[in-house]
Amino acid sequence: MSLPVTGRRRLTSALDRYVAAEFARIFFVTIAGFPVLVFVIDLVDNLRKYTERKLAVKAVLLSYWYWIPDTLFMVLPAAVLFATVFSIGTFTRYSEITAAKASGMSFYRFVAPIFLMATFATGLGLLFSELAPPANSQRLKLLAGKSEFRETVRYNFAFANDLGRVYRIYALDTQKQRIDKVEIEERGSAKRPGLLIAADTGFWKRGRGWMLQKGQLHVLPNQSIDLAFGFDSILDRRLKETPDELRTTEREPSEMTFAELTRFIRALERSGADVNLLKVERMLKIAIPVTCIVIALFGAPLATSSQRGGAAFGVAISLATTVLFLVLIQLTKAIGGKGLMEPELAAWMPNMLVGLIAVVLLFRVRT
Repeated sequence: MSLPVTGRRRLTSALDRYVAAEFARIFFVTIAGFPVLVFVIDLVDNLRKYTERKLAVKAVLLSYWYWIPDTLFMVLPAAVLFATVFSIGTFTRYSEITAAKASGMSFYRFVAPIFLMATFATGLGLLFSELAPPANSQRLKLLAGKSEFRETVRYNFAFANDLGRVYRIYALDTQKQRIDKVEIEERGSAKRPGLLIAADTGFWKRGRGWMLQKGQLHVLPNQSIDLAFGFDSILDRRLKETPDELRTTEREPSEMTFAELTRFIRALERSGADVNLLKVERMLKIAIPVTCIVIALFGAPLATSSQRGGAAFGVAISLATTVLFLVLIQLTKAIGGKGLMEPELAAWMPNMLVGLIAVVLLFRVRT
């Protein structure tokens, strides 16, 4: 009966709690301070633009509130790195790691609570990746300003809805609630034929949908058959987006959750569009949170060398690694977006490179 109890105590010893608490203290201070710094920099850069748009102070403050999930999503790896470097640096300077080794505890076992906390940070990152997109959409609406500063006409654009349809529209006028020269493509399946609708104009009917006028409807049961019908008007109930929604329908990946971005990519693929960059952005929604674990593995052995450099050395390591990681992510987007590498593989490349270095550093640590 005594062996299991002893095992449980070893897993949750006072030393484990002390190491985890030291890490958590620095981690939560960092994730509380970084967003404030980002918001201040953004406010200084965009204050004139906000004034020109006549944005109310309440709207600006609320926009920063909605920006918190996305900001935390991006700063979590940096917060983990700072917490790892500074906590282990402190343990090294005060010879706490040396004392633990003298009592028979290896370096890997000593820092195990830090890796556990980094795993917790990964879970937070995955949570924020889903909370951030709807919040980002609300933020962009708030920052759009008053209606007189928004363009009411949009030209030559395309989008895909959740039903797998692709719309190509030459002109949209939100004031007249009208679209001109619209093409609608719906790929067929084993259960239903494909559709292609081309219309000269369309008018928004509130509560009903878009009334398309003067066009043709093509039913495509297979690649060799095309049944065409002319029409004076047809009501498309599947096109549910309002004129205002169509004007802003070109959403950024940061405004879509992983599932929404997946549906959007599939719809664009059916229309033959290049989706490599979107695939990289989608995979980064998972890769960036996992960076928290990789960066902890990287920072733990590196921090043991900060005994002489002190706090300045820890800051230098953290900032340099953060900048390097940001550069690698931008490089990743460029390589994956151009199709020089599989987009999903490109998104994981920074983690793979830093992870490889982390493994080498961990093997070189004296245990």
